[in-house]
Amino acid sequence: MTSRTQETDPRLILLSPDDNCLIAAARLDAGTQVEIEGERITLARTIELGHKVARHDLAKDDKVLRYGAVIGHVTEAVRRGEHLHTHNLESDYLPTYTHDAGHQFVHH
Repeated sequence: MTSRTQETDPRLILLSPDDNCLIAAARLDAGTQVEIEGERITLARTIELGHKVARHDLAKDDKVLRYGAVIGHVTEAVRRGEHLHTHNLESDYLPTYTHDAGHQFVHH
């Protein structure tokens, strides 16, 4: 049996145990109450299906993990239950190649 402190709303999905974000399995309107690991949170803004919610409080520049991999960092402090999206999350994706104008990639 899981302890009360581990309970999380079933509308929020944890993809990997190392993740610090949860994924909305349904649209959650602003004002909706959800439970995240035993703490009741009232959502300040609407979270669309598939969008991320902070699993824990995050400090500015903390890395965000999804599927156990870094997907970016927060650009400001984010509280548990807050929406993680382009307004406070910056991608850390680095392209593995570039495509200069006038050149083509050739498979050798």
